[in-house]
Amino acid sequence: MTLWGIDLGGTKIEGAIIDPTQPEVALHRLRLPTEAARGYDAIVTQIERVVSQLEQVSGQSRPKIIGIGTPGATEPSTGLIKNSNTTCLNGRALRADLVARLQTNVHLANDANCCALAEATLGSARGRAVVMGLILGTGVGGGIVVNGHLVEGCHGIAGEWGHNPVRGETTPCYCGRVGCVETAISGPGLERFYRENGGDALRLPEIATRARAGEPLARATLARLRDKFGEAIAAVINILDPDAIVIGGGVGNLDLLYEEETRAAIMRHLFNPELRTELLRPALGDSAGVFGAAMLGA
Repeated sequence: MTLWGIDLGGTKIEGAIIDPTQPEVALHRLRLPTEAARGYDAIVTQIERVVSQLEQVSGQSRPKIIGIGTPGATEPSTGLIKNSNTTCLNGRALRADLVARLQTNVHLANDANCCALAEATLGSARGRAVVMGLILGTGVGGGIVVNGHLVEGCHGIAGEWGHNPVRGETTPCYCGRVGCVETAISGPGLERFYRENGGDALRLPEIATRARAGEPLARATLARLRDKFGEAIAAVINILDPDAIVIGGGVGNLDLLYEEETRAAIMRHLFNPELRTELLRPALGDSAGVFGAAMLGA
């Protein structure tokens, strides 16, 4: 029996079929544009096209369940999508509509949860009991996996550490609150800090290059990332106490997050005299979302 997964992104929809006995490599994989600008019905149609094309390339009929990773989360009490930055999905019964359109069962999960599930079961945190998977990029999110199972929570928001408050931060967040982790240490948040303190309008990798060259403002921007990340993730560790944290997303590519200075920044806020939690780079890259979605069918 194969597992089918779909990763619904803002610009692309990716589908994959994997063999659960050798899940690290997709048997079949394809992508189509999301066409989100055309609205909700167009997205549902594109998902149906991905499933149909997977049937064609594999020679298989669609399975009894398909896992789908989505931006945002499903509200358990209503079955409606919420908190999605693909805004036309919000307030829509995506799972019910897909079940009706695809004529098969569908398991939805937040895209960050799918990435966490993949890294915890197939990737760099394989074999660890309690894993936190982070998305640290344009936005900040995460997922929690315990003994190979996703923790979604009674509100469907488990792992959403990006919307915890950070002390002293007052920047408005898209969620309607101020001072969220996402406003401080997302890629755009760090770029804004650099720009508002007299720097050029640069992307974070360019700022990191300037920091390596010794530019004071660039170094201060990365020091801000280290310190605010330490404070924010220590709060998660104090509650969840994970064996490993996998840091995905573009910001997660920065070496400083894995250095001893960052562990020291965490220790300043940790309710323990030592930090044994591993900070890991992701192993699956852009495969994590669609592989994790497929694992939902297991």
